[in-house]
Amino acid sequence: MDETDTDGLTGKLLVAMPGIGDDRFERAVILVCAHAESYAMGLVLNDPMDNLTLPDLFDQLGIEQDIKLPEVPVLNGGPVGTDRGFVIHSNDYFSDGATMTVTDSLCMTATRDVLVAMASGASPRKSVLSLGYSGWGPGQLEYELSQNAWIVADPIPDLVFSADYAAKWEATLEQIGIDPAFLHMDGGEA
Repeated sequence: MDETDTDGLTGKLLVAMPGIGDDRFERAVILVCAHAESYAMGLVLNDPMDNLTLPDLFDQLGIEQDIKLPEVPVLNGGPVGTDRGFVIHSNDYFSDGATMTVTDSLCMTATRDVLVAMASGASPRKSVLSLGYSGWGPGQLEYELSQNAWIVADPIPDLVFSADYAAKWEATLEQIGIDPAFLHMDGGEA
């Protein structure tokens, strides 16, 4: 089988169930950017890094800022590759050979050119920058789903780009009609 999307999870949100068993993903909302038979990759959308804003990171990287960048936090995208940056953005920006389409309205770019565009005002309308990503090996994500570790939801761009990180978990569940107060880790049996 090729490395194409095999299970339809690319472009979906993973919402952590209570008691997921990994503190790094407690109440996490993850956008799955790629899902194939041999791997899955996504970015946590609701874990702002302490004391690291977009302008701070651009200063550290030596990227000249032609415009005033918003004082928004950089997100902790996950525990893998924490020295790599990933930008989830609206589909009005595209870098040939570097931008990956995630959904009809969401893209991901992980190269310096998107950062330069953001600093020059030629950036996408909406974007969020994260360091690191969440990754799964062959069958690992499917196993976690079978163990009720995640709920799968469709992304809403306003929710993806929302700066209300503390409310994103509840808001994602509510958008699919689930009251977080009624969630528990154990699934039912027929």
